Amino acid sequence: MARKPNYNFERQERERLKAAKAAEKAAEKAAERAAKRAESGEDAQGEGEPST
Repeated sequence: MARKPNYNFERQERERLKAAKAAEKAAEKAAERAAKRAESGEDAQGEGEPST
């Protein structure tokens, strides 16, 4: 005999997994942005007017 479906729990699990995946993706993008900023900041730091 098949088990009784628990629709609310299954939906919550799908949403939790989707949110975790989205958060992981966002963290990777943020890390890439930070790396690019650090890279461009080092190059541009010695040029032009000094920032105060």
